[in-house]
Amino acid sequence: MFNRTTLWILLVALAAGLGLWAAQRTFGPRQPAAPALQAVRMFPEPRTLPAFSLQQSDGTRLVPGELQGHWTVVFLGFTHCPDVCPTTLAELASAQKQWASLPDSTRPRVLFVSVDPERDTAIAAGEYAHAFHRDTLAATGDLPSLEAFARSLSMVFMKAPAEAGAPADRYNVDHSATLAILDPQGRMAGIVQPPLVPRDIAADLLALTQRQGR
Repeated sequence: MFNRTTLWILLVALAAGLGLWAAQRTFGPRQPAAPALQAVRMFPEPRTLPAFSLQQSDGTRLVPGELQGHWTVVFLGFTHCPDVCPTTLAELASAQKQWASLPDSTRPRVLFVSVDPERDTAIAAGEYAHAFHRDTLAATGDLPSLEAFARSLSMVFMKAPAEAGAPADRYNVDHSATLAILDPQGRMAGIVQPPLVPRDIAADLLALTQRQGR
C-alpha cells in the first residue's frame, strides 16, 4: 500500500521530471522551424527507398547513394510524350533558373526518369531532358527496374496501345504526373501535385535547402 512517504516521493519525482522537461524545452537545443511551403506537401516522416539501379545518360549507374546530398525533384515521363512531359520539364526548368545562384554542392536537382524503355535509351532521355535545362539528370532502365522504382515512389505507369490504324510504335505511356521530392538522405520526403507553379516550387526547394544548411 502507498503511505504518505511513498506518495511524497512520487510527487517529488514527478515535479523533478516536469522541471527537467521544462528546462529542456526552454534551454535545450531548438530544432529549426519547418519552413512554410506552398507547393511541396511534406510527409510526417521521410521514407527510405528500397535499393534500385538505373542507367544515367552519362553512362553511370543511378543508385541510392547518387541521390544524396541534395534535395531532388523526381519526374517520371518519356520522350515521345505529347503534352504533360514537355510542359512539366519546362516548368521545372523555370524553377531551376531560380536556383542557379546556389552553390553546386547544395543546389536542388531535377531527375527525369523515362518509363519507356522500348523507345528511350538513357542517352536519348538525357538529350531530351537537357533541351529544357542542362543540369537536369536523366535515367532509364529495364521494365522491372522501372516498375520497382516507380512503385517505391508510390507512382505508376502503363503502356497504352496505339490507336486503331496507327503504327504499333506510336503507343502512349500513361504515367503519374506527381513529382516526388527526395531529401538530402535520398529518402522520399514529400510530393508536388499538379497544377505546377514554378515560382512556388522554386521557393519551397530554396527554403528546404536553406533549412538544411543551418
